[in-house]
Amino acid sequence: MTCRDCNKNIGYLAHKESMDSLGVELCSRHTRLIKKVILNHGTSLEAVQLFYALKEAGANPMLEWWDGKKSVDIAISRVKLNIEIDTEYKMITHEQAIKDLEEAMHSFKNGFTTIKIPHVVVKYYLQDTVKNILGIIEGLKENIKVIK
Repeated sequence: MTCRDCNKNIGYLAHKESMDSLGVELCSRHTRLIKKVILNHGTSLEAVQLFYALKEAGANPMLEWWDGKKSVDIAISRVKLNIEIDTEYKMITHEQAIKDLEEAMHSFKNGFTTIKIPHVVVKYYLQDTVKNILGIIEGLKENIKVIK
């Protein structure tokens, strides 16, 4: 058993604590750090799990990245991709729709693409979600090459 952040060998208790509380295999140090991020930013467990799955896939994600206006759940800065995990996926109000549209406009004006992913997709289809995000990253890389 190894920490998915630092690759340090971890014991049963650290493994059990991190898996029970976060759903990710982490050492005690990184479990504490991630819990602090969750406390400070209200980060969802699905965002943490997706972050580590993307990290394992080689995507170089950043957790709770500041975009100049707000904290983004996950960012892939190489291709200017922001990923938001929607934890309150339900019937959307027109006020929320306008707010989401304004946030998307802010991102696009700064050259970023923002995608929103319902938390249930990450929770039940993590590997499919990672595969699709990797496809989005590849598409964005190709578009960056074409533009430059």
